[in-house]
Amino acid sequence: MIPFVRAKSSLCATNGLRWISILLLTPIPWAQRVWALPFLTALAPSERYHEERNMRHKTITDWAWQMILQVTRWLPARRLVIVADGTYAVLSFLLNVSRLPSASILTRLRLDACLYEPAAAREAGKRGRNALKGKAQPKLSARLTASTTQWKKHTLCWYGGTKREMELATGTALWYQSPVPPVAIRWVLIRDPQGQYEPMALLCTDQEALAVQIVEWFVLRWTLEVTFHEVRAHLGVETQRQWSDLAIMRTTPALLGLFSLVTIFAQQLLGKPPFPIRQTAWYTKALPTFSDTLAFVRQHLWPSTFFSVSSDEGDTVQIPRVLFDHLVDTLTFAA
Repeated sequence: MIPFVRAKSSLCATNGLRWISILLLTPIPWAQRVWALPFLTALAPSERYHEERNMRHKTITDWAWQMILQVTRWLPARRLVIVADGTYAVLSFLLNVSRLPSASILTRLRLDACLYEPAAAREAGKRGRNALKGKAQPKLSARLTASTTQWKKHTLCWYGGTKREMELATGTALWYQSPVPPVAIRWVLIRDPQGQYEPMALLCTDQEALAVQIVEWFVLRWTLEVTFHEVRAHLGVETQRQWSDLAIMRTTPALLGLFSLVTIFAQQLLGKPPFPIRQTAWYTKALPTFSDTLAFVRQHLWPSTFFSVSSDEGDTVQIPRVLFDHLVDTLTFAA
């Protein structure tokens, strides 16, 4: 099973252009945590952008559905788990994904969502169309305070790589709102016994998934925010050179893909030796971050003459190897 995360990234809000990306959630051995690696990005202009140009608008969920179909064609034998934020809690979109045999999706669920029991079997000889849904279930907002709700305490992998004890309640239902056909889901209510976090609800189209697994999958979604921060800080996404339409269309997908390529290069270069982590007198870093990974790859690429285009007859100045290595090491972190 490969967990995926889908993220909407508004990389340029000034002109209505934005990108939607699919990122692979995968553990990185030397970082000892999960990273979100972008591998598929599509331009998803806003409704305003299309209206100004008299173009037909395609919504975020339309683009997401098209991209999921593409991934299932690339990986027909793999089980895909798609983790998304509340933007993708759209019944028509969830219905499409639920019909894929190799994919399931989980996202946030409104506490006032209309949930129902499955439709009862049709009586023999009864005329009319089959029922779409059964009896209405209590709203999740009511289950939060109901004495009949069965809560179980679980120690979960939480944000920031910590462990946290939370109370979970779960069940199965049909989420229905006319005219879209009902979607079979497993809902999970999350309550913090210490009261630090607001109660929230999640849904998963895989009704056999465990409640603990659903919550921990959703927590992993936070790593995509880390990825977006890193590409802004170290790869130049959302800088001034990307505030034109053509620049956004050309460079943003390449820079997002570069994040994944740098990670793959580091994995190939590292091998068995421990990852070199740069330390300072005022800051001790236990595990490497993307900045260390980027510098590590640069240290191997920049000294190479493979990319050299200088003339053999040019003036050269010889310097000690130790000084050269020191200059390369300094530049890799400063660039």
